[in-house]
Amino acid sequence: MKTKIFAMYLPQYHSIPENDEFWGKGFTDWVSVKKSKSLFQGHNQPKIPLNEFYYDLSKEDHVKWQVELAQKYGVDALGIYHYWFNNDKNLLTKPAEILLKNRNLKTGFFFAWDNANWKRSWSNVEGNDWAPNAESSQKKGPSILIPYVLGNQADWKKHFLNVLPFFNDERYEKINGKPLFVIFNYSKDIEKMCTYWDSLAKEYSFGGIYFVFRYIDKLHIPNYLSTFDYQPIESAWRYKFDAKSIYYYIRKKIGLSSLKRYDYDIVWNRLLRIAQRKKQPNKYHGGFVTYDDTPRRGMNGSVITGATPLKFERYLSALLSLSAQQEKEFVFITAWNEWGEGAYLEPDSINKYDYLEALKRAKEKLF
Repeated sequence: MKTKIFAMYLPQYHSIPENDEFWGKGFTDWVSVKKSKSLFQGHNQPKIPLNEFYYDLSKEDHVKWQVELAQKYGVDALGIYHYWFNNDKNLLTKPAEILLKNRNLKTGFFFAWDNANWKRSWSNVEGNDWAPNAESSQKKGPSILIPYVLGNQADWKKHFLNVLPFFNDERYEKINGKPLFVIFNYSKDIEKMCTYWDSLAKEYSFGGIYFVFRYIDKLHIPNYLSTFDYQPIESAWRYKFDAKSIYYYIRKKIGLSSLKRYDYDIVWNRLLRIAQRKKQPNKYHGGFVTYDDTPRRGMNGSVITGATPLKFERYLSALLSLSAQQEKEFVFITAWNEWGEGAYLEPDSINKYDYLEALKRAKEKLF
């Protein structure tokens, strides 16, 4: 089986009124990226795009550049983060709208719904860590900036009709005729919404909806739903009984900041071991390029060290091979452009196109 590569895509690179209000006029994720500082010897910060191309995703030619680059190097689809908070707040929609409008941009795509409150911390971490590089004045304020409201069946239908034009697009990823829709956070109420959406999709001549949830160890998601491993840091924390993890855990519990550092090889090998055990057809695998969220978290951040394009190629090849053996249609990669988390395939000033070339070689080896 040919396994597709899906790269997660952050649309947080164009101005919106909400970001102007919360973080200052003209704020995008580039602000945090540019403010980042090196925190230890050999720490590569700030990350700088190749030719200092700090793109604006409200511009069609910038989205076109991304899509053509992804196609050239073998990314099969972009998993666009979807920020539907409630009927009145659907944010950061411009890149998806540009893609829908320009049918000549021949790339697969799908939505990944981050169904949670928009927190000042930009994370779900207990304790509400702040994102210091996004704060223009270090002002205090409410931890919940925009509440997430799932609502009722009428709200679910409005949400469905909002994404229906995208589902109808021939480029939107479909599994056996069902539009792929990723959801980060599972709950019984979300499952009810999924059942309703599935019935609506059939009314609109689809086979249903193919839902994939983010896998979390402690959360029981019914086996008839699909899951995937999304976050490399979550993988690193699955094994909490080594000395380093215990040290970080204690510091966090007593309220001390602590920059967490993990080894690239260790995290990838853990991911691969987990993937080997998850042979079920509805358990999809995830990998990552690199990781460093200090642009957002500062000394409360996490860094995976020791990454190289050649290592990425080797580990991605292994993940693709394993997925193909298990007859899984796709793998998820974090990420296409998560610059604020140091997880990106796009060219930068140091590695240039090396990670993209590595992805292309890993794919060509198998397919």
